[in-house]
Amino acid sequence: MQKKWFLSIIIFLILSPVWAQNSINGQAEPDNNLLQGAEPEIPRQFREIYLGMSLDDLKAALLADNYFNFRGDRDVSFLPARDQSLVETTGSSFIRRAFFQLRDGEVFIMSFSLNTTIVDHYSIFTQFVSRYGQPVYLDPQIAVWETEDTRVAIERPLTVKYIDRAVFSEILDESGVIESNQVRLRQDFINEF
Repeated sequence: MQKKWFLSIIIFLILSPVWAQNSINGQAEPDNNLLQGAEPEIPRQFREIYLGMSLDDLKAALLADNYFNFRGDRDVSFLPARDQSLVETTGSSFIRRAFFQLRDGEVFIMSFSLNTTIVDHYSIFTQFVSRYGQPVYLDPQIAVWETEDTRVAIERPLTVKYIDRAVFSEILDESGVIESNQVRLRQDFINEF
């Protein structure tokens, strides 16, 4: 019981500045979609980069965006897993580094490590709360917003991640099959003795 009480106090202390700041800014009322109980549309896009885009489109978008110092194909790595690749690039000003993981030629994870000397966790968190409502999960290290097809997380110190849940679940399911096969093979080997 004490743990729940303590957690409620922590959540109140974390979120009360959000409510106070909204009142100060003249935004005492949340978004109408949030009031009506409609599930807010969680973003699948940051600027011109979005989940599901192709590698060629991603490269073109990174080259065209001033927030990224993308150097072309030398920032692209091909991973040994099933048709997966990783694009890693540095950013300029607000973004320190960005990572994009692709499977079957499409982006399914976007991760932006932000420059904490220019932008702070509180500002990003309050922006998300004002646009998308309260997170579905919150602890001192991570805040998570989810819909059926998208998961967005803000992690400390300050990383914003976008994940295509369908692709990610498929990968987890496949890894479980591989692991269970390895467990079976191990047991078969042990049974030889």
